[in-house]
Amino acid sequence: MRLLLFLTVCQYAINSIHTYSVSNPNVVLLMADDLGIGDLGCYGNRTLRTPYIDRLAKEGVTLTQHIAASPLCTPSRAAFLTGRYPIRSGMAAFSRVGVFLFSASSGGLPSEEITFSKLLKQRGYATALIGKWHLGMNCESSNDFCHHPLSHGFDYFYGLTVTNLRDCKPGQGSVFLKGIQKYLVIPVQILGVTLVSLAVVHYVGLLKVPFQALGYCLLLTAISLAVLIFFFYHFRHLNCFLMRDHQIIQQPLSYENLTQRLTTEAVQFIGRNTDVPFLLVLSYLHVHTALYASNMFRGKSKHGLYGDAVEEMDWSVGGKSTNWEGGIRVPGLLRWPGVIPAGTYMDEPTSNMDIFPTIVKLAGAQLPYDRIIDGHDLMPLLQGKVTRSKHEFLFHYCNAYLNAVRWHPGNSESVWKAFFFTPNFNPEDSNGCYDSHVCFCHGGFITRHDPPLLFDLSRDPEEKVPLTPKTERRFYEILRVIQLAVANHTRSLQAVPDQLSWDNLLWKPWLQPCCSSLFQSCYCDFESEDSLLEVHSG
Repeated sequence: MRLLLFLTVCQYAINSIHTYSVSNPNVVLLMADDLGIGDLGCYGNRTLRTPYIDRLAKEGVTLTQHIAASPLCTPSRAAFLTGRYPIRSGMAAFSRVGVFLFSASSGGLPSEEITFSKLLKQRGYATALIGKWHLGMNCESSNDFCHHPLSHGFDYFYGLTVTNLRDCKPGQGSVFLKGIQKYLVIPVQILGVTLVSLAVVHYVGLLKVPFQALGYCLLLTAISLAVLIFFFYHFRHLNCFLMRDHQIIQQPLSYENLTQRLTTEAVQFIGRNTDVPFLLVLSYLHVHTALYASNMFRGKSKHGLYGDAVEEMDWSVGGKSTNWEGGIRVPGLLRWPGVIPAGTYMDEPTSNMDIFPTIVKLAGAQLPYDRIIDGHDLMPLLQGKVTRSKHEFLFHYCNAYLNAVRWHPGNSESVWKAFFFTPNFNPEDSNGCYDSHVCFCHGGFITRHDPPLLFDLSRDPEEKVPLTPKTERRFYEILRVIQLAVANHTRSLQAVPDQLSWDNLLWKPWLQPCCSSLFQSCYCDFESEDSLLEVHSG
């Protein structure tokens, strides 16, 4: 959940599939969760084996400055699908929590947003999302599916609507335990001591407390604790499940051969659509925690379970939470034989928001004219028709707060990056927010910088040494240009409903999807042959 990284591949060359014209191509987009830019052979890794992904790089274009619109899953996926900064769609949080954690939350990608899948579907494309969604599901009832992938332009869905948390796999720990200990245990203890004290004071006659009011308080406290205990005890069953279209087919999710199942679904979708143009988004759970690998790959890499997961994802292709570069600079590979030059590297800034206008234009659809699209068509850059990216500025948000800005001047090779604030790491001497799993974006969790921290990424890509007026003579001039860009960007924003407000994030029992009943712990498994036989025989 801390970090979302993308591997994108346009137009697979599969011998058994009819190849459409340049203006109407088949499109396959592969997405990987938490995959570091240094974890692939084509980006310099010499110990993890990723031969199939490396082959894609050799036969296509490697983007070396590809930037995710957010370091978190939910907002980055919203930007990917819509071509817009998540702040424009309400998919950037003003609260501490920047992603959806529960299947029974009411927030999600608004129906008013236009996704590339909607536009391609209108052009006659068969569309499918296989894997992770993480952009909401229901609004007012447990089956209205207002935020579901099928409501955003996909014909077919097979995967998870939320995310792959440690809590989904027994033995992997919990992302909630420290938060519960820090924010709930002490208040509950205080409340308990207060109620007991009031009862004692009332009993000895020192203070008359209405017995009925005291009883209601005790009852409300007991019910709240019971619901909380029930929810977290059954978290895996309630939130970690597999769906096909609108039906839950496995609850809780089994990790057994999961990558193979996702791959099989992808291959079958392609096989069903050999006579029509198609869009396939294959969104892996790898290598987000909870980590997993099938028996065929477990214990085979030199880097433990994480390495096993990376290598399993690479097999499928063949068949961190901050705005530092390590959190947003991600792998990007594009392959299109005969159209995009093979074996080339693109060092210009690109964004995952660029996928939207690129494939929309290739499909012959019209870009929306009633809203700002922040992404740019990549084809002129990929085909060598232009040499400079249209992204002179890229704005890096920490949830809904503008954290940093990247400036690539048109007349310079420099890439300037200014930080307005940085997170306070915990423990203090670490390089991340390990106590809370993610870094928060406001208040006492950050340190503001005035003047902003300034780096030249062309000379200092690891952002180790901030520039000063003494080390960079144009220091204040650069910051002035960046501040002007921020002002122009801010004026382009409009107020929209906050999809990640506490009200939209919290678990709502009436929205809870369940394939059986709560009394049966929401259990079903229609994925296994035995379960299918039992259903048919029953």
